[in-house]
Amino acid sequence: MLKKLRIKFIALNMATVAIVLTVVFTTICVVNHRQSVATVDGALNQAIAQAAEHQSRQMGKDAFGEGQPESADGQPALDGEQPAPPTIGGRERDGGQVIPVALFSVSADGAMTALGRYNTASISQDVLEQAGEQLAGADVGFGSLSDLGLFYMKRRAGGVMYLAFADMGSASGWRALAATLAVVEVAALAVFLVISLFFSRWALRPVASAWTQQRRFVADASHDLKTPLTVILANTSIALEHPERSVASQSQWLESTQHEAEAMQGLVGDLLTLAKMDEEEAAAQSGAARPALEEVDLSDVIEGEVLQFESVAFERGVKLGSQVEPGIKLRGNEQRLRRLAGTLIDNACKYVDDGGAVDVALSRAGKQAKLEVRNTGAPISPEDLPHVFDRFYRADKARTGGAGGHGLGLAIARAIAEEHGGTLTVASTQAEGTAFTATLPMK
Repeated sequence: MLKKLRIKFIALNMATVAIVLTVVFTTICVVNHRQSVATVDGALNQAIAQAAEHQSRQMGKDAFGEGQPESADGQPALDGEQPAPPTIGGRERDGGQVIPVALFSVSADGAMTALGRYNTASISQDVLEQAGEQLAGADVGFGSLSDLGLFYMKRRAGGVMYLAFADMGSASGWRALAATLAVVEVAALAVFLVISLFFSRWALRPVASAWTQQRRFVADASHDLKTPLTVILANTSIALEHPERSVASQSQWLESTQHEAEAMQGLVGDLLTLAKMDEEEAAAQSGAARPALEEVDLSDVIEGEVLQFESVAFERGVKLGSQVEPGIKLRGNEQRLRRLAGTLIDNACKYVDDGGAVDVALSRAGKQAKLEVRNTGAPISPEDLPHVFDRFYRADKARTGGAGGHGLGLAIARAIAEEHGGTLTVASTQAEGTAFTATLPMK
């Protein structure tokens, strides 16, 4: 399942990136093409404007008596002052690309005359004839003759109809840009694929861990529920084999059944507690309000729990000591805080060595309350230490010593500490024993 999830994760990422890059690069090419066409349009307009301006100056000279030769088609021959050629180079030059332009004047009968001094490009006669035929009835304005590979501008200025042409290759730079961007996109996708392979493992690591923990959780819960159910069924079977016997004569089977049922009830209760806390945490992360908290005198809670375990410690020959600083209060759930303290003290009493000691200490540490429960005895092995708060995790039998339990108590204790915005940690050494430390903020 995780492999399929990883493949879907990578495929979705690659598809998303490919679509985004394609859209962005296509937009760049389209914008580049439009800018190039606009540049050609501007170059054609500029050539016609120069010719019209020069003709206007020549006509002005003629009005003052200066003669002006006419061309063969009866239009003014645009002689005299040479127009300024296109400027290239220089840091202060305005404008963009210099576009080669072929400029023609069109007579009333459709004949086209090249205005050589304004031309920076030439057109073959057969292409010019085809262009003239196609544009004879065309409206004025900018357009293209795709079959001839030409952009054109048809415009009347100063009483003269002009046709200006530029090669369509002047606006084909987008093709080279598109090819470059295609190579860039392929390279970017290849790099992103490598990155996705790495990050998919990193991103799915918590999922893999949760999946493994869930499978172990189900297996452990099933195992812990299977044992009492097996005993209950066996006891029931034995009792049913002798229906003539009295209840008193079969009390041992009934007592055993009751004991196992109570153990199973405790396990189910712990599972429900964890499920409820997980649900509350998920709801809080989604923005829902947490259950209402109340002001809790943590000092009284700890003292009460210590008092509850004095008889247990006495029966086990354990010295139970406490140093509780009075007046430590915080906002929280009193019932769950009692569960936290009781779990830590009970755990310490279970795993203390014979004739050992359990010390419970509550003190202020800045703006936090610090609860430490320490016991003497064999330390938790370094291999087990990182897992003591895992659900259903139990250390080796040498440490448990038949103390029982389902491995959920410490998981619940840690969840309670985190629910109150605190932490629960553990340290265990041969010299100092095992110490569980809960740090809770005092709000």
